[in-house]
Amino acid sequence: MTNQQIPFSVLDLMPTRKDRTHHQTMRYTLEAAQAVERFGFSRYWVAEHHNAGSLLSSATVVVMAEIAAATERIRVGSGGIMLPNHAPYVVAEQFGTLEAFHPGRIDLGLGRAPGTDPMTAQALRRDDSAAAHFPAEVQEIMGYLGSPSPMRRVHAIPGQGSNVPLYILGSSTFGASLAAQLGLPFAFASHFAPAALAEAINLYRTNFTPSRVLSEPYVIVGAAAMLADTDEQARRLFTTMQQHFLGVIRGRTLYAPPVETMDELWSPIEKQRVDSMLAEAIVGSADTAQRQLTNLVERTGANEVIVMSAPWEFEDRIRSYELLSQLPIFQKAE
Repeated sequence: MTNQQIPFSVLDLMPTRKDRTHHQTMRYTLEAAQAVERFGFSRYWVAEHHNAGSLLSSATVVVMAEIAAATERIRVGSGGIMLPNHAPYVVAEQFGTLEAFHPGRIDLGLGRAPGTDPMTAQALRRDDSAAAHFPAEVQEIMGYLGSPSPMRRVHAIPGQGSNVPLYILGSSTFGASLAAQLGLPFAFASHFAPAALAEAINLYRTNFTPSRVLSEPYVIVGAAAMLADTDEQARRLFTTMQQHFLGVIRGRTLYAPPVETMDELWSPIEKQRVDSMLAEAIVGSADTAQRQLTNLVERTGANEVIVMSAPWEFEDRIRSYELLSQLPIFQKAE
């Protein structure tokens, strides 16, 4: 068993409750970011979802600006910007602006999914073929954020020359291939879609081409995480996240209090699907989580782990982060 320490980060989907105002949820996001900064996490990333009911992470860049202003050290990023929903030039300007306000603290994670349903994608003015342009648009953003070129007539101001670091996000081999080709870090969404995890990471490492920004592969592995003082307590708190994913496969978001057992809430087929989506979840006490994370890192060779935690009570979420930060495998950010 390895004694390796690696960095840990947080992905926030910003789930809200019916008995909580949107303002309260936004405040909890800021408090969570401040807490994980104290605990020594490396990054705080915000997802992009639209028309997702219980998830408030729609205006990702706006949320990032608030988080960066409320913290001092931790890197703040997008996990990710769903590029087909946005003009690359506007993304470059936005992230150039964030970088100007908070130098050296901004990450730009990019994905090619819409982050929503087909009707909402139309409301976003997203073309059905937009995902096919993802590789070219990633390179377009790289150009806007990189060094000025006399061949380029259009400049992102601010943005040009900021060199905001880019990360390719994905849940399949497509993103792995693109990240390898461009020599960029690769973050795999195994917190909800772990099926192709091993294949994608192997493809990325095998085909990686060193670039100006990265000399060797860098893999961030996502994992749902629920740590508590006992295994039993963690498993019970985790049922809120299981109910959320049950809602996902039923086509509607569901954010509900924990239950003693999921047996009456799902069918055997639904249980199988949810278990498959959460196959890489880290659930248990500190000792159990240490074993699970060590296994995950040894299997994947992850350079970093980013966790998604969404229990019903905010205090349980902060406690989960705190327990994680105390594990032997956790490398505190300086």
